[in-house]
Formats: sequence, C-alpha cells, structure tokens
Amino acid sequence: EVQLVESGGGLVQPGGSLRLSCAISGFTFGEYAVGWFRQAPGKEREAVSAISTGDGTAWYPHSLKDRFAISNDNAKKTVYLQMNSLKPEDSGVYYCTAGLNHFLVVASRGGDYWGQGIQVTVSS
Repeated sequence: EVQLVESGGGLVQPGGSLRLSCAISGFTFGEYAVGWFRQAPGKEREAVSAISTGDGTAWYPHSLKDRFAISNDNAKKTVYLQMNSLKPEDSGVYYCTAGLNHFLVVASRGGDYWGQGIQVTVSS
C-alpha cells in the first residue's frame, strides 16, 4: 500500500521559511516522481514543484523557482520542499503526490497517490 505523509507545516511570518517533508512508503524509491501542490481557499489547486526520485531532476513554475527548492533523500524515502521568503499568498493547504509517471506529468496533473495535506499559513 502506498502512503504519503506530509509534515512541517504551520504558521510563519512573511519573509520566513518552512521546510515541508513527505514521507513515502510502498514505492521503490527512484522509480517514481513526486510533486507538491497547494490550494488556497476559493482557488484551484496548483503545482509548486516536482522531482524525479531517480535522478533528482526538478521542475518549478517560473514564479516560484527563486524561492522554493525540492529535494529527495532516497535513504529516508522522503521528499522535501524548502520554502523561503514566504509571502501571505503562499498560504494554503500543501499536498504531496506521487506516481510512476514522468515528473513533468506529475507536475501537470498530479500522481496516482496523494497525501492528506498540511496547512501553511503566512501571516504577521
């Protein structure tokens, strides 16, 4: 059974940083892609990053590439999303997703499996 468990969310002031973690079980690490999506109230879910766990190739939307960084730890079977210089508009529920598709496919529509989501609030 594939399971994705997010952690690391919470409340942070504008300009601060957070690191989200996605612990993954049920997959052979290196054979799938992982993405992070977010959804703010009243808005559609949007992709914020994706990575191939095989070679570490990553994707970001242009608007986030200078502030967000995705990485993976094969030994811990965990994917991280480092978020810096956070803004109030970064607030929302962040979801981890994984699938056997190419990481750009996961970035475009998500994978076959999703975590439960974790709240990130950027506010003073």
